[in-house]
Amino acid sequence: AVVSTQSTGRVVQKLGFPAKFTEFKIQNMVGSCDVKFPIRLEGLYAQHGQFSHYEPELFPGLIYRMLRPKIVLLIFVSGKVVLTGAKDRNDINAAFECIYPILKNFKKK
Repeated sequence: AVVSTQSTGRVVQKLGFPAKFTEFKIQNMVGSCDVKFPIRLEGLYAQHGQFSHYEPELFPGLIYRMLRPKIVLLIFVSGKVVLTGAKDRNDINAAFECIYPILKNFKKK
């Protein structure tokens, strides 16, 4: 991320704008994975409604707001999961380790 930011800064400088990156900080990391099985989103929403939001007419995925770590997961019927809002990679790994056993309970048969 730092190297990418530095190269972008060089491009901006070559265009004639002063650019300095003095306080580099990662604000948001995104991860995605496939659990390799379909998920019953209705059942997940019924049992975890306090953490989730599911309106299939508006968006095909279930939005799951995890408290610790503070991550938002987009969970789809296909088994694809997008994890967003992490400050570092360990948060993404911890969130997936927490949600995977829950998703296994809602595996479509």
